Amino acid sequence: MQHRLFLSLNLPVSLTFSLSFLVLLNLADAPVAELHDLFCKKLQQCCVLFDFLDCVADLKGKEIKRAALNELVESVATSRGVLIEPLYPEAIKMISVNIFRTLPPSENPEFDPEEDEPTLEASWPHLQLVYEFFLRFLESPDFQPSMAKRYVDQKFVLQLLELFDSEDPREREYLKTILHRVYGKLLGLRAYIRKQINNIFLRFIYETEHFNGVAELLEILGSIINGFALPLKAEHKQFLVRVLIPLHTAKSLSIFHAQLAYCVVQFMEKDATVTEYIIRGLLKYWPKTCTQKEVMFLGEIEEILDVIEPSQFIRVQEPLFKQIAACISSPHFQVAERALYFWNNEYILSLIEENCQVILPLVFATLYRVSKEHWNQTIVSLIYNVLKTFMEMNSKLFDDLTASYKSVEKHCLKDKLRGQMFQLLLFHNPQASWWDIKWTSVVTMVVVN
Repeated sequence: MQHRLFLSLNLPVSLTFSLSFLVLLNLADAPVAELHDLFCKKLQQCCVLFDFLDCVADLKGKEIKRAALNELVESVATSRGVLIEPLYPEAIKMISVNIFRTLPPSENPEFDPEEDEPTLEASWPHLQLVYEFFLRFLESPDFQPSMAKRYVDQKFVLQLLELFDSEDPREREYLKTILHRVYGKLLGLRAYIRKQINNIFLRFIYETEHFNGVAELLEILGSIINGFALPLKAEHKQFLVRVLIPLHTAKSLSIFHAQLAYCVVQFMEKDATVTEYIIRGLLKYWPKTCTQKEVMFLGEIEEILDVIEPSQFIRVQEPLFKQIAACISSPHFQVAERALYFWNNEYILSLIEENCQVILPLVFATLYRVSKEHWNQTIVSLIYNVLKTFMEMNSKLFDDLTASYKSVEKHCLKDKLRGQMFQLLLFHNPQASWWDIKWTSVVTMVVVN
């Protein structure tokens, strides 16, 4: 059994190894004069890594390290004056040694987060306590950002972000909270963190199509966007248009769609002028063959319309309701049903009523046709309710569109019947003369009229 040994306090290897099995005095019992020195020794003790794939190896050392980590967590969380300047490099070194590692390849190359169980980190009994210590360290009233920024630098943050690809959801949850604290306390790293998250997403969209921590990073971004100053910087608008909107094309959208939609709505609530970019972007990437994604897109559109300003709604109503009409005519009943539910939303209904002259002509023909043809009775009932709502909104426009639709339908029927009679004539008499065809045309006109 080989140990990976990482040194702090510049102690020799033999002493570091022996410290890992040495039971030190409990921090709670240490005299004040010896507290900081003992704290350093315990940090040193926790820099030895153990092999958790071998369940029976080094049980004594594992237990000593676990107890030491628990003491460190408790001390940072409850004691004041513990975090003095010399402890910062030692604490960050211990954290780095334990959490920064090459993530193993997935045991299942076809891993599907929605269907398969994730591979859990074997060393979690220690790793969890290290993350807990890091979190308490950042949240301590004694924490000094001016000291921490010398050690929690750009390289550290980049390694932290790479860990978000861990399959273990427990680790990603800790990382999410910790990165959020780092972003809040170390102001000089904010732009760098946003840039690196941007790079992770771009690689995910255009190269790898795989990254386990997209949902967690989006959750952090939701809070970051909420804190953006107005007016929005060009950098932030570019992130929305070039990263967040294209993220909707991902095959694994269902895993992080809720967090993505939240970020998009946060942008809208910050600055209404981005609404048109968002809706036209969603229409550009609208799914063509995946009905599950269509339902998600419709849900997100409803969230957007819930907070849209009437002036912005007017700018997007035509392309938007053309797409909604296409969804209503979908043979997949869940897509049609989700689109028709828009008329159950009071605010959206008020927007439709204000712009009935534009919206009703866009959807009327689809509603009328699908009400006669759709196989699902629930959809037919929902369409009748929508048609009734439109009739109450503007009865004259409704009657005009009904008459126009029936007229067009009649002409289409005539053309169809005429074509069928010509085909019948040519089938029975391929050598038909011009006079025969002309006579058939006259007869057809008489019949269809």
